Amino acid sequence: MTMLSLLDAQLAFGDLPLLDRAQLAVGDGDRIGLIGRNGSGKSSLLNVIAGRLPLDGGEIKRRDGLRVALVEQEPELPAAHTLRESLLVRGGIEHMHDERERWRTEARLAEYLHRFGLDGHTNPAAASGGERKRGALALALALQPELLLLDEPTNHLDIDAIAQLESMLAQKGAPTSIVITHDRAFLDRVATRIVELDRGALRAYPGNYSDFERRRESELEAEDKAARRFDRFWAQEEAWIRKGIEARRTRNAGRVARLEQLRRERAARRERSGRIKLALDAGERSGKLVAELENVTKRFGERAVVRGFSSVIRRGDRIGLIGPNGAGKSTLLKLIVGALEPDSGTVRHGTNLQVAYFDQMREALDPDKTVAETIAPGSDWVEIAGVRKHVIGYLGDFLFPPRRAAAPVGTLSGGERNRLLLARLFAQPANLLVLDEPTNDLDIESLELLEQTLQEYEGTLLLVSHDRAFLDNVVTQTIAAEGGGVWKEYVGGYSDWLVQRPQEIPSPRERGEGEGRPTKAESPSPQPSPRKRGEGAKPKLGFKEQRELEALPGEIEALEREQSELTAAMSSADYHKRGADAIRADRARAAAIERLLAEKFDRWAALEEKAKAAG
Repeated sequence: MTMLSLLDAQLAFGDLPLLDRAQLAVGDGDRIGLIGRNGSGKSSLLNVIAGRLPLDGGEIKRRDGLRVALVEQEPELPAAHTLRESLLVRGGIEHMHDERERWRTEARLAEYLHRFGLDGHTNPAAASGGERKRGALALALALQPELLLLDEPTNHLDIDAIAQLESMLAQKGAPTSIVITHDRAFLDRVATRIVELDRGALRAYPGNYSDFERRRESELEAEDKAARRFDRFWAQEEAWIRKGIEARRTRNAGRVARLEQLRRERAARRERSGRIKLALDAGERSGKLVAELENVTKRFGERAVVRGFSSVIRRGDRIGLIGPNGAGKSTLLKLIVGALEPDSGTVRHGTNLQVAYFDQMREALDPDKTVAETIAPGSDWVEIAGVRKHVIGYLGDFLFPPRRAAAPVGTLSGGERNRLLLARLFAQPANLLVLDEPTNDLDIESLELLEQTLQEYEGTLLLVSHDRAFLDNVVTQTIAAEGGGVWKEYVGGYSDWLVQRPQEIPSPRERGEGEGRPTKAESPSPQPSPRKRGEGAKPKLGFKEQRELEALPGEIEALEREQSELTAAMSSADYHKRGADAIRADRARAAAIERLLAEKFDRWAALEEKAKAAG
């Protein structure tokens, strides 16, 4: 049964319509994957369906009393003392008239917070992006909507959290859902229908993303052939009308009218958006050895983030790092490239290394600089593989029109900032490429082009990503977090790691590492062993200590993000221009972060030890 339909929907911001007489029907039990190019209007469409944005024309029909919940790409949490209180306000739960229903909803919220590994007592102002997203997802599911709208739900989530969300959406009794995501593995597991928003039209395809790919390729080929036939016929008619006086004797009114119609159709035809043009300059060849790590250990306080890790990285290796948020992937990357010294063990680097580092924290871009200044400071030219190119033309390769070259970075969207980071990164030669979450905010077409570019890259690649399909398509080796600071190497990508990893070893989230804590769905609660007669009670964590313990991973993650951002800024080529005072302040803050991390890891280890003893 249809719960919602769009009829001749029209919506426009600027010159081109986002919805151009679009049609859509959503039925009970549908799980729709909504895809399309960045800027095509996907988020606007979700806001229309949620009733937050009116149509310019056409009609939207909803079943009477339809309950709809929308989780935005970057959820905003109302100010409150705790995460739970903030979510209660966001969901309007405290104002429910039916007291029993309010209690039931609060109980469901507590359950979903637990399943997503969240502490309801966390300060929402200090919550990470992943915690805010998981909190908003927990609230949406607790409200039991009939239609659930999710805008990029996998951004900021690690692989364990993504897999858990997949299970929730695909299980029997889950709400009907429309999901915007670039995660192809997610779409393959969850979607029963793919809807593409392309040039104002909505086209529906049965099945998952793999089914869509097969059908869409043949459709695009047919569309291109039809367009070429149209253009040839149109060109012939234009040539005929221009033949002059001799041809006018044979000219007839019907043919002239047909040509006018052809001209109108040609002018109205919307071509597909351009594609990013990526080219990587691997620079000079590095030595055969890139890095050799022998029995490397790195601790923060008593907690070992990396423990006794040994590896040899050679020229041309393509290595993916897998682990939950907070497991230490960024720390391991810094050890490999020499940005961080180990506490013990040795790291030896090869010769002639040229390193380029993609930082997932887009805030590292200077918001006051223009787009052109970010790419080519003090110059109008960039040089790629020995070929000089004007900065305007180079930015055009990354879908920035000339008028955007003078725009401040602070005005860019998330997708534009990501493309700008890639443009800046690829403007410098590098034989060691380090990419930390490069796929966020890229549409699927750009994502697949980035995959192809990396496959053809001749240098060495170190990649951190939670995109399982991207890992499978790009890397040939995997370094995975095994818990307790242990990292192990595997051959192949993410799917190969799933097959090879020891089955008896629980996932990092089940061990309570990273951002989340163990959940009911992931590991059964161990049964307490019977206490011997006369055995004294062991000391337990107090309420405040328990809250402190649960908050520490998020605090550590926030410090590590700040540390990563600061390191990237201090490593930039034009950092010296900031002035002596700013440089001294940055160095002082970097030292303070190092001290704070050590203190928090010490405290975490002490509380974990106390909790373990109490168990």
